[in-house]
Amino acid sequence: MSTGRSGVRAGLKDWAIAVCVAAALLVTGLSGQNSATNLDLFGYALLVAGGLVLAARRRAPVPVLAVTGLCAVGYQAAGFDAPAVAYLFAVYAAVRAGHRTVTVAASVAVLAALPLAALASGLHDTGEAFAQARGALELAWLIAAGAAGEALRQAERRAEEAERTREETARHRADEERLHIARELHDSLTHQISIIKVQAEVAVHVARRRGEQVPEALLAIQEAGREATRELRATLQALRDDDTTPPRGLDHVPELVERARTIGLDATLTIEGQRQDVPAAVSRTVYRIVQESLTNVARHSAAATASVRIDCRPDALAVRIDDDGKATPDTAPVPGVGLLGMRERVTALGGRLRAEPRGEGGFTVQAELPVDRTS
Repeated sequence: MSTGRSGVRAGLKDWAIAVCVAAALLVTGLSGQNSATNLDLFGYALLVAGGLVLAARRRAPVPVLAVTGLCAVGYQAAGFDAPAVAYLFAVYAAVRAGHRTVTVAASVAVLAALPLAALASGLHDTGEAFAQARGALELAWLIAAGAAGEALRQAERRAEEAERTREETARHRADEERLHIARELHDSLTHQISIIKVQAEVAVHVARRRGEQVPEALLAIQEAGREATRELRATLQALRDDDTTPPRGLDHVPELVERARTIGLDATLTIEGQRQDVPAAVSRTVYRIVQESLTNVARHSAAATASVRIDCRPDALAVRIDDDGKATPDTAPVPGVGLLGMRERVTALGGRLRAEPRGEGGFTVQAELPVDRTS
């Protein structure tokens, strides 16, 4: 929104400058004595056109440079002794845009053509010294306009470089902070969790060797220790991730389904519609939804089967994961971190997510993500 407003303000400013320059040139032409009265109308048109074309100097600096130069030569040839003010603005804009070579070549041509046009119309008959002085003044103004444009271009480039440097510094600090957090988590939690896990496993092993019944609480501690170890390892890996590995996406969903089969889950994958290129963010989100859903099925649902369906539509990508676990409409699930993470990912992409028990039993996760193929 702010970019649009700044663009409108810049456009209005360009038009204001163009109208003012055109008005100044027209007033100068009207106040002068013209030797070729039959060309007055043509000269006035060139004076106005040379000023108004400056409104496009940001979008097309080189064409504006050419037009203003031709207009300056034209109204000089028509007998109007008006300075090439519009051409100076065009020189400034072209150099600021980085077209230095073209500007120098065009300026040399204009400086050579202006005296010839003035002589052809009968202007500046006061002598060679006056013509030389006027030529030197025009050259000085051209150099000043070009120098101003180059100075501003260098200042803008330095500002952009400073902005890039700030972004890189901030990114580097964020990476360092992420690694620091990973080290702190590793040092403070890994040792304690490992002790709990080992102690619980030893206690379970000893009880079983003695033929004693293992308490449910001890088994829960053992499983919690294993789960905490896995979660901590995954968290540390995510914190240490420096994006050097390629992101996972739609192409890796079959691997998730195959991995689910290896742990005894009867998982199937169905892809409907014509598969086309989708934005990387949508592809990653579909992968994470399938990954989190199959993980939840394996951990919590006591399901025997799970189905993954991906529907590739022209304007959207839909994914649905169903299982036949123990969830029922009467037992509302408590949203966990995984489900909240899925919802945040889908919402950020402008999509919709449903995660709820099925009427026939089991759980379903459905997501629809818009696909903008023009982006």
